[in-house]
Amino acid sequence: MTEDTTESFKDAIRVDARQLRGHIDEAVRSSVEETLNGLLDAEADQICGAERYQRSADRVDTRAGHYERQRETKAGSVRLKVPKLRSLPFETAIIERYRRRETSVEESLVEMYLAGVSVRRVEDITEALWGTRVSSSTVSRLNQKIYRHIEAWRNRAIEGDFPYVYLDGVVLKRSWAGEVRNISVLVAIGVGTDGYRQILGVAEGEKEDLEGWRGFLRHLKDRGLKGVQLIISDACRGLVEAAPEFFPDARWQRCVVHFYRNVFTHAPNSKVGEVARMLKAIHAQEDGASALAKNSEVVTKLRTMKLTRAADLVATRGHETLTYFGFPTNHWRQIRTNNPLERIIREIRRRTRVVGAFPDGHSALMLVAARLRHIASTRWGKRRYLAMETLLNPIHQEAAA
Repeated sequence: MTEDTTESFKDAIRVDARQLRGHIDEAVRSSVEETLNGLLDAEADQICGAERYQRSADRVDTRAGHYERQRETKAGSVRLKVPKLRSLPFETAIIERYRRRETSVEESLVEMYLAGVSVRRVEDITEALWGTRVSSSTVSRLNQKIYRHIEAWRNRAIEGDFPYVYLDGVVLKRSWAGEVRNISVLVAIGVGTDGYRQILGVAEGEKEDLEGWRGFLRHLKDRGLKGVQLIISDACRGLVEAAPEFFPDARWQRCVVHFYRNVFTHAPNSKVGEVARMLKAIHAQEDGASALAKNSEVVTKLRTMKLTRAADLVATRGHETLTYFGFPTNHWRQIRTNNPLERIIREIRRRTRVVGAFPDGHSALMLVAARLRHIASTRWGKRRYLAMETLLNPIHQEAAA
C-alpha cells in the first residue's frame, strides 16, 4: 500500500466528537426516562394488585390514565408519566425522592446566595449540582421564598422566661445613593429557665442610637420576652438608656472585656499588660464587696502611675462590671462578658465580608437572620448552656436581694 493510499484512507473516516457525545447523552437520558417510567408502572401494578388490562381476582383498583411531570436528572431532563388510579391514591417513592432532591438543591442555592456567592457563581455551581444551569430569575424566586420563612422566624412568639439576655449590634456596609454607609443590625440572644440558649431577635437599626434600641427592645417585648433579670452588653449609651423603659426590673452587666478595652485606650502600650493584670484582679475576687474594695485599690494605683484618665474611668464606671456578683457563682464566667454573643457576631462578620456593600438594609438583615437561624438549629441551641436551678431557687433569690 502506497503512502498516497494511506493518506486517502486517513481522511475517509472522520468522527464528530461533539455529535457522538450528544448521541451518547441522549441514549443515556432515554434509558433513564424509560427505566423510571417502567418503575412507575410497576408501582401502579403493585398497588392495583394486577397489571394493566389483566383480569385477576386480586385486583383492588384500575388505571385512570396518567399525568406528566418534568424532572431534572444528571442524565438530563426526563418526562415522567405518573399513573392515576380510580380510587386509591398513587404515592410513589420515585417522585418523593426527586422532590427531596429538589428541596435540598433549592436550600443549597439559597444558602449560597445568602452567604454572599454571586448569582453567576450560583448558576455555575448548580450546573454541577443539578445537571442543569439555574437562571438568575430562579435564584431570585427562591430568595423571595426563603425571605418569607426568615420573616416568619424573626417575628415568631417568644415563649417562656429568659433571665439572661445578651444584646449587641454588628455594623455592615450598604449602598446609599451612590455612597457606601454604615448600617447596624441588632441581635439578642437569651438563656431560658431551662438553661438552653435561643436567638431571641434580630432587626435592622440604622444606627445603634436610643431610637434604634428602643425599636428593637419594643420588638422583643411585643413578641413576648419576659422574666429578664440581667442584661449583658457593652456600654452603648442608647442601649443603656432604652433598656429600663422596657425591662425596669432587669439589672445591667457591663461586659468586662469591653470595659478592659476602654481602659486600655487611656494607657500607653508599655503599661497595658500591667493594667490588665490589675483589672483582672478586681474580677478574681470571691464576692462583690471584695471586688469593690479591690476596684478602689486599682484606682489609687493607676493614679500613682499617672494614668489619670484610666483611673477616672475605673473609679466612675468600674462598678458597672460587678453586677454579676449578685447571681449564682456557677454562672459568673458566662454572664460577666458578652462573649457568647460576640462569637456569633464574629461568625456573621466572616459570612458578610464577602458581600462588601449590601444593596439595601433589608438584604443585610436577611443574610444575618438566615445565618442566625442556621446557628440556632445546630448544637449551639441544642446543648444546655447553664444549670439554672441555682438561680430559680428561692433561697438564692433571698440571698441575692
